[in-house]
Amino acid sequence: MLAYGLPIAVTLFIWWFSTGAILFLDGLPKRTFRFSIFGATVIALIACYGLYVSKNDDSVSGVYIAFISSMMLWAWNEMAFLMGYITGSRREECPESASGLNRFIFATQSIIHHEVALLASSLLILGLTWNGANSFGFYTFALLFVMRLSTKLNIFLGVPNTTVNFLPDHLAYLKTYFAIKPMNLLFPISVSLGTWMALEMIANVSSAQPGSGNANGHALLATLMVLAVIEHWFLVIPLPFGDIWSWGLSSRQLEAETSNSRTTQRDETIDPAVPQVRVH
Repeated sequence: MLAYGLPIAVTLFIWWFSTGAILFLDGLPKRTFRFSIFGATVIALIACYGLYVSKNDDSVSGVYIAFISSMMLWAWNEMAFLMGYITGSRREECPESASGLNRFIFATQSIIHHEVALLASSLLILGLTWNGANSFGFYTFALLFVMRLSTKLNIFLGVPNTTVNFLPDHLAYLKTYFAIKPMNLLFPISVSLGTWMALEMIANVSSAQPGSGNANGHALLATLMVLAVIEHWFLVIPLPFGDIWSWGLSSRQLEAETSNSRTTQRDETIDPAVPQVRVH
């Protein structure tokens, strides 16, 4: 079991840290977004190079390069979405009268550009690693893509916990496309299939030669799938799971306090003895 401690630890750390870092950067003032996305783009380009050079390297190091590179490309897509650069063609609240198919169409329009970007990224990784001996980079991104799509569908159909606190103010309109329900029919299917896939991936780890690149790659994927299933349970279990990323959300609180302080200072500069003229 000690041989699989490293892939488990690496996956847990990247999952926890990258999510928190993205939330932190997204909570900073909007004027910082262009610097953040520029830095993320540079890292994404390096990740593309990493995927390409590791496509024929099925050693332990090659597998880790592919896995981390794929996770960095995923992080770029998440940043582009949360910062409002790549969202959808519809950037307004869902009409209160919308229901059924119309509500689904409106919800799809609100995130369609992001979904297309994820699909394009998947195809890019597939092209960079085509006919290579190391496909763990593509498998990583495909796993994230499928499980995130499942999460979005479940939030649309209705779950108790929609994690709306992760959405920044400029994407607040997306909350109107969420539904609050004790459960939906898709959720047990999603969790069951995800659990089955996780068990299959764990079986792949067991059948691989311990310590090999193949074993490490399957261990990385299995851990990521288990985390994806756990994230699905976050949607229905009434526990403050979001607190594990409270440090990432701290930038929003700091920005709010700074904004309130500026408003207070501006108000204090107004002399109440001097009549104020309002332009209507």
